[in-house]
Amino acid sequence: MAQAELLPEVTKFVDAPKMVIGGKSVDATSGEMFDVINPATGQVLTQVPRGGALDVDAAVNAAREAHQDRRWAGLRPGKRTEVLYKIGELIKRNISELAQLESLDSGKPVSIASGEMWAAGDVFRYYAGWPTKVFGETNPTDDNMFVYSLREPVGVCGGIIPWNFPLIMAAWKVGPALACGNTVVLKPAEQTPLTAIRLGELCLEAGVPEGVVNVVSGFGHEAGQALAQHGDVDKIAFTGSTEVGRKILHASEGNLKRVTLELGGKSPNIVFSDANMKRAIKGSMNGVFLNSGQVCTAGTRILVERSVHDDFVTSLLDSTAAMKLGDPLKEDTQMGPVVSQEQLERVTGYIEIGRSEGAEVAVGGARATELGDGYFVQPTVFTGVRNDMRIAQEEIFGPVAAVIEVADVDEAIAVANDTIYGLAAAVWTSDVTKAHKVARGIKAGTVWVNTAGNVEPSVSFGGYKQSGFGRELGKHSIDTYTQTKSVWVNLR
Repeated sequence: MAQAELLPEVTKFVDAPKMVIGGKSVDATSGEMFDVINPATGQVLTQVPRGGALDVDAAVNAAREAHQDRRWAGLRPGKRTEVLYKIGELIKRNISELAQLESLDSGKPVSIASGEMWAAGDVFRYYAGWPTKVFGETNPTDDNMFVYSLREPVGVCGGIIPWNFPLIMAAWKVGPALACGNTVVLKPAEQTPLTAIRLGELCLEAGVPEGVVNVVSGFGHEAGQALAQHGDVDKIAFTGSTEVGRKILHASEGNLKRVTLELGGKSPNIVFSDANMKRAIKGSMNGVFLNSGQVCTAGTRILVERSVHDDFVTSLLDSTAAMKLGDPLKEDTQMGPVVSQEQLERVTGYIEIGRSEGAEVAVGGARATELGDGYFVQPTVFTGVRNDMRIAQEEIFGPVAAVIEVADVDEAIAVANDTIYGLAAAVWTSDVTKAHKVARGIKAGTVWVNTAGNVEPSVSFGGYKQSGFGRELGKHSIDTYTQTKSVWVNLR
């Protein structure tokens, strides 16, 4: 499959990406490298340093030194605001480069990646407003005492991010940490390290002092585990699977570091008979097939009210069959490959599980071999699905939808909640009373009504149940990146 032309700056960066530690571009201490694969071709895109425990230690030491001498936290808040805003502006200025890097690295269509790069810049622009607004309080007491509280940085914050939205997830970790005066060690997923490394470079260009933001590329069981276990890391923010989240939580026990976890999901997408069907079809398509279904909030359980089930399914299948798969670097591509051979095998394996459970593949259901050696999976819709089937309960993380028929509002809520996850949900109805009832009844951190997938930097995000704990974005994230100190002053 012929690919679109790359920008010169992309070609230059891909030629020799390095880690960012202590303000310098460095190789791994071991000198080892590992391959980064282009999912659209199955071929090696580049090699990056294979960071390990020694490199994590160097990055943590650099971050600790920067925290201790207050080269970042000690700046006046207005200056930190200027730097954070400049990071956002540099991301915006380099959108074309970053979008191509993200597309090459993850396989997502460049048209979608461009929007994600803009969104990542927005995160930094939003958090640029926070350094001047992290307030303490004065507390009521008797006349002989003056009591006040301070909000101080947590310290060295480790960020471990997934491969599905690499730059956005990096921004979600780095932006609030810097806004609150912390220092950062970022460990991107081994499948998609490029934009995180480039972000480390842009932070330095924006004026972030050396050692404040460090980026270590490497494998989860090596660099990721070393970061989670490190005794001089004060906080870990992790986004990824529930299985790995448990390991992160266990690894943090040594020094009882703070942990926030944004984990898996199996989100219900509920379509009632009074919904605007055109909008519901479009929203459901976006909810399942955006980023090849590799989205933690993906609405892959489509719950449809019985009276409109057949008509809805017919329209959904027609729209799914018309989707254009292809070269992620081409602007007209709607869906690219999944991220890796491992993910390809996982997704196609679940498709076979669905067949064996008795569900019907109504469209798709196979690898798209006509597109060459890339990791392309046909957009797939299962019908005749029961909520106790594995394809309805387990996170597939691919372009696979399971349509489940429900009788009414009460059954929809019950089925929606019948899962170990609770990250997000979507509801489609023209009845505002029904919308609020369902939104209140669903156990999930985010509920969209007559829309799907919306995320804004000012709106907090996180899960219920085994979808994790803690909140990212918005004002609630400030609590996770600061600690409160109470000061008592005797006035007698």
